Amino acid sequence: MKLQDFLGTQEKWGYEAIADDVELARQIQTRLIDLELLEPPADGKFGPLSTAALKKLQELLKTGENEFLGAVTAKELIETKQEDLPKPELKLGNDIASKIIKYMLAKQYQVFTNPKEYNIVYVEGINGDWTLNDDKPNEFNDQRIVIEIIDGVPKIVNNWQATTEPGSYYTYNPMNPKGAARIQFGQYKAWSVGIHGNADPHEALRQVGNITVCRDFNKDFKRTGDALDTGDDFYVNQHWGYDAPVNDIKNASAGCLVGRRKEGHREFMSIIKQDRRYVANKNYVFYTTIIPGDDLLKQFPG
Repeated sequence: MKLQDFLGTQEKWGYEAIADDVELARQIQTRLIDLELLEPPADGKFGPLSTAALKKLQELLKTGENEFLGAVTAKELIETKQEDLPKPELKLGNDIASKIIKYMLAKQYQVFTNPKEYNIVYVEGINGDWTLNDDKPNEFNDQRIVIEIIDGVPKIVNNWQATTEPGSYYTYNPMNPKGAARIQFGQYKAWSVGIHGNADPHEALRQVGNITVCRDFNKDFKRTGDALDTGDDFYVNQHWGYDAPVNDIKNASAGCLVGRRKEGHREFMSIIKQDRRYVANKNYVFYTTIIPGDDLLKQFPG
């Protein structure tokens, strides 16, 4: 069965029937991916995420075909373009969560607006009370943040003291001859749940996709003038900082995204593993956004 076969008919297929037809399921998934309502791959396995994405399309376009695929939904799947979809209504204020989402939208980063779809964000050079600090080298002076959008309103699920930069030890003793890795500001789809470390292995987000880092060859603890290096094998993971002191990263980071305390990192992992995309697919690859605190508050002061 194909979507075209539904046009002009009274066919009504429930989601289980779609799941039983791999060809149809794959065609629907492909269109939902094109519309940015579903993430790849189009594997023909029509499970909870594919069902939720199809329901979202039906809701956005008011097809009147809730709980089944009919001629109206099929026509919309075939003809609708991504720019034709109504944008989700966000209720953004002047709180820090709203400022972060505004910043992400201004940068045209992906923002997840569905319940139980978490936005992982690191803000560099900012304190837990959302005031700027001097972003000194070799300190845990950044914030790891999880944001969920509920009924259009961004909410901080939790946040933790963190670092987005390598400490002094690995800056002066880099693991790569090109220099220590300092992640370039931006957004990357590059991390899956796995294990970090050998001496003290623990659950973390492991790098599985491409990211871009600045190679601090001159060891000045700055990105300015550094060569950019892109790859999927830098082992820039999101792990814990072994409860190192606030003002001394020690060897807790060679360029990873590190939450300082073990307890806080466990909280972080517990939250993101409740993400409905991970619940449906344990190999789900998470997005993460890294932004400079000074630019954030410059763009959205007050």
